[in-house]
Amino acid sequence: MPKAVRYDRFGGIDVLHVAEVERPAPQDGQVLVRVKAAGINPSEAVIRTGALAEMFPSTFPSGQGSDLAGIVEEVAAGVGGYRPGDEVIGFSNERAAQAELVLVEAGDLTRKPAEVSWEVAGGLYVAGVTAWGAVHSVRPAEGETVVVSGAAGGVGSLAVQLARRTGATVIGLAGTGNHDWLRGHGVIPVAYGDGVADRIRAAAPGGVDAFVDTYGDGYVELALGLGVAPERIDIIADFAAAATYGVKTDGGTAAGPGAAVLAELAGLIADGRLEVPVAKVYPLEQVREAYAELERRHTHGKIVLRP
Repeated sequence: MPKAVRYDRFGGIDVLHVAEVERPAPQDGQVLVRVKAAGINPSEAVIRTGALAEMFPSTFPSGQGSDLAGIVEEVAAGVGGYRPGDEVIGFSNERAAQAELVLVEAGDLTRKPAEVSWEVAGGLYVAGVTAWGAVHSVRPAEGETVVVSGAAGGVGSLAVQLARRTGATVIGLAGTGNHDWLRGHGVIPVAYGDGVADRIRAAAPGGVDAFVDTYGDGYVELALGLGVAPERIDIIADFAAAATYGVKTDGGTAAGPGAAVLAELAGLIADGRLEVPVAKVYPLEQVREAYAELERRHTHGKIVLRP
């Protein structure tokens, strides 16, 4: 029987386990994918604690995960465009991606370029689409300056690269251990912590035009204090601050159809124009260890599960 990540109640990482489940059968419009890699994301950890139960109600036992890449195993009758053996990247809206076999709507898949590794492809959807949406939301342009907080994280490391592609000057807030990587991607690194506003002003004497906050914890107030207009601030974590100050929360919604953005991002990766750092890969059975690593919030890039 295939295996899948499950939890039977809200809680910490201790509620996670890997269970044997029935083999899924594709219905109208669905494709059965044998997963080769599945990414993990902070939002999944928050949903699992029950903190977002009103927004994301759960039925137990619950699965987990959206990001996936794998090989088409079976296709429902009437589904065109895919056949067994095809290598694909996609996402599940059913919290089911962290498993050996996953049902995916055909419209939520795109083909995986051969040049894109399984680990990169499997962790691409949430971080990639969120970064794409956040950057497009604040509309950086050539000659402008945009700041990205959490610039070495899963979303931030993609956001800085996508922002650079617009021709804007990009300042990335990150720990000093990630500054060389940021410089290597054309980003001006600035250390976070006490005095960060002064360090940003020194790095951007002409001022800051836009701000993408991937971390939370006071960065909206920092952006406003730097003179950034609320309509050019986009956040993906601090929704209370967004409600208070009227800044944007478009990271997960501005991208439009997810599969189309996935295809665009995969093409950039295949051509060597976008890098997805992979911090660590864990076997599916070590899902607890993977989330323990994630919740430390100091990894450079994505953490990925391999069934």
